[in-house]
Order: sequence, then structure tokens, then C-alpha cells
Amino acid sequence: MAPEQDIIDHNGYRRGVGIVIWDGRDRVLLARRSDRRGWQFPQGGVRQGEPPRDAMYRELKEELGLDPSQVREVARMGRWVSYKLPPRYRRSRAPRCIGQKQLWWLLRLACADERVRPDLAEEPEFDDWSWVDYWHPAEEVVFFKRSVYQQVLEEFGERVGLRATVNMR
Repeated sequence: MAPEQDIIDHNGYRRGVGIVIWDGRDRVLLARRSDRRGWQFPQGGVRQGEPPRDAMYRELKEELGLDPSQVREVARMGRWVSYKLPPRYRRSRAPRCIGQKQLWWLLRLACADERVRPDLAEEPEFDDWSWVDYWHPAEEVVFFKRSVYQQVLEEFGERVGLRATVNMR
């Protein structure tokens, strides 16, 4: 099977989706990258011809082993948010890629914690996960994604009535 083609816009941003799994109170699920390069929310690219919602559910299954029936959609960002990659991570060969623009979802887990299975993927992106304080990921994530995480958590926090407990700027 041929590799899936990234969708990269004319400005060099790869289209992707991001997922925040919320416990319905004050915690979110954060996953540790298998390469031990930090913790993050599940995210991934949108394939050619794939609607973003379908990409979100595909990534949910691939990265956490969860089916759509195991979550409930709470909110979706009304806009794409983007970040630039540091120069050492940018792809200069065609198609050039300087960063990502993502559409984010807030999902509520509707199943027991033990059904979160990042180890089910052929090549697991994550090897561990944990429930953390809702605002913690904005401080934990790699520096070049921090602004996106702040925007996402602020917007979703307003929608579900959570006030920031850390300085978000």
C-alpha cells in the first residue's frame, strides 16, 4: 500500500487534528510519546480526501485504541490553530513543511480507564498515559506547541466552565 499523502497548504502547513480527552470534571488525558520526547495530546495528520472528523476518529483509534462509541463529542474548535516547527524539524524537500495547522476536539471518555490502549497500534506513538490537571498540558508540552495548547485549553475551558489556574501567557 502506498504511503498516505500529507495535506500541506500553500504556506507549508500540514493539516491535522488534535484531541483533548476530558474526564468531565477537571482532568484531561495526557500521553507519553514512545520515543520519550515528552507528553502530549493525541494528534495526527488529515489524509487526502479525509474529512477532519474522520481523521480525528482514526487518530483516536490508532493512538489510544478507542472507538467512537467510547467517547462523546463535547466541543470542536471553530477555527484552525497553527504552530511553526523549529528549523531543525522543518521539511525542506517537496512538499515543504514548516509547521502544522490543526482542528481540535474536546471528547469525554464514556468508558472505563482500562480501555485506553495506546499499545494496540502497529507502531505505538504512545507508551503511557495519565490523567492530569486540566491546565497542566499547557506547561508540559514541548515549547513550540505551547501556544496552541494554551488556545485550545482556554477555548474549551470557557465552553465547559473551567477557569485557568495557571498563567496562560
